[in-house]
Parts: sequence; C-alpha cells; structure tokens
Amino acid sequence: MAVKVVAKGAEADLILDEDWNGRRAIIKRRGPKKYRHPDIDGEIRRTRTVHESEIIHRAKEAGVPTPLIYQVDTADTSIVMEYVEGFKVRNLVPTSSIEDNVSLFRLIGREAGMLHAAGVIHGDLTTSNMIKSGDRVFFIDFGLGEVSWETEKRGVDVNLMRRMLSSTHYAVQDELSTAFDAGYREALGPEAEEVLQRVEEIRKRGRYVDKD
Repeated sequence: MAVKVVAKGAEADLILDEDWNGRRAIIKRRGPKKYRHPDIDGEIRRTRTVHESEIIHRAKEAGVPTPLIYQVDTADTSIVMEYVEGFKVRNLVPTSSIEDNVSLFRLIGREAGMLHAAGVIHGDLTTSNMIKSGDRVFFIDFGLGEVSWETEKRGVDVNLMRRMLSSTHYAVQDELSTAFDAGYREALGPEAEEVLQRVEEIRKRGRYVDKD
C-alpha cells in the first residue's frame, strides 16, 4: 500500500493514500505542536478538524464542488477526503488561452459568490486552493474557513484573490478580475456590489502605513 506525504503545512500535513479502503484518498492530519500545552493542543486540533469538515460540508450543500469526506477522526485529528483528479488552477492559467481563462474565472467567481451567499468564508481564496476537474472547479483547503455574512470578511476573501492575481497571474490580472467579478455578481446578486466596494477600501488601506 503506497502512502506518502505530498505537502507539509504549518498546521497540517497532506498524505496521499493510494488504497484507503479501495479508494485513492487524501488524508489531512493536524500533528501536535510542541509549543502548546498537550491538553490545549489536542483540543485545538480536534476543534479545528471538526470545524473544517463542517465548513466543507456547508460549501458542498451550497453547490460548490468540494472533495467528498470519507472519514473524520477526532482522535487522530485527521480528515480523509476524496482525491480529486485534475489540475491546480494556479498551474493551469499560464498554459491556457485568455478565452479559456476568462471562462474559468467567471466560474470561479460564481462559485465564490455561492460560498458567500451560504455564509461560507474560505479564508485562503487563491488559485493554489482550486482544482479544475473536467468542467468543474473544486475548492479545497478550508482550514482557515469560517461562517459569516459580514461584508468585511467577504471583502477580505475577494481581496486575497485580487492580490494573488496581481502577484501570480499579473499578465492577465485585469481580464481575470473582471471575469471573476462578473461571476461573483451572478451568484451573490445585489450584495456583490457592496462587497466589491469594500474590496477597494481594503486595498487602499493596504497602500498606506501610518508613519507616526
């Protein structure tokens, strides 16, 4: 049985299991942190594991593609999820035509709007956390996710996407931002305008630093 670590993060490791009960699966495991008291650490990891699984389920109920959850193990502080076959959007953008990318980001914007309409804040809305599989885009890694309908938190989510486009996909950032906004408006409706205005406020805040 082939099991290997495919990514190590600050909070959790991602492990690929080629034969988890006959399925290819990803295991997200939150390991102990030595700088925290063992009892506190265990409770934090258990709470975050359960919370993330609940956020993923909520996103799926909203109609946004997310990996299927096979098992939540609070003792092991791990989530066993479907392995989604496809390509990370971050890697796909540079090799795709502008027409395909515009269509793709309109879909991504629509799905982000669906999340926000359901009260789900992703927390790390970047193309590294999206996998294109066939005609669908799966959102992954809800470790920083939360439930909120606040305009500010929605704006922070969208602003992160804008910042990522300017740093990682700068050559096509204008076209992709416009496509994202169009899809976002489709899904969120009139509330989208307030969020997009807040994004501009958040962006301006980041440009100025109090020198006193």
